[in-house]
Amino acid sequence: MPTKIDETRKFNLLLVEDNEDEIVLFKEAIRENSPIREVIIERNGELALNYLKKMHDTKGIIIPDIVLLDLNMPKKGGLEVLQEIKSDPLLKSLPVIIFTTSKSENDIRFSYDNFANCYISKPMTFEGLKIVITKIEEFWLNIVKLP
Repeated sequence: MPTKIDETRKFNLLLVEDNEDEIVLFKEAIRENSPIREVIIERNGELALNYLKKMHDTKGIIIPDIVLLDLNMPKKGGLEVLQEIKSDPLLKSLPVIIFTTSKSENDIRFSYDNFANCYISKPMTFEGLKIVITKIEEFWLNIVKLP
């Protein structure tokens, strides 16, 4: 039985994903009363890093509480993005969830070696995606204390 999510807590999510179909599915899978306040979408790693670096000196930008990061993207891949986030003193505490189709042991090990907060393989079905999103919401809002 799913845990009830604290309706008073909300969070912003940065989704770094280059596949338009997966972006659409992600948006559809978010529950109607989801605790995700805003989903910021960046379609490659370079754009994601540019967005995150703007947080340091731009007022009015939506600051993500969590990053959901795909690995295989153009321009700058997810593993490079992860390394840059975790080596930046102002970004390193930002939780990064690797969310990818890769089941490579090398990708998993590299992700954790570079301080990914968790590694989730994308589910193959829409129902599976909805379950994973609900679990992410439950875990990051009910169990974890975010900075």
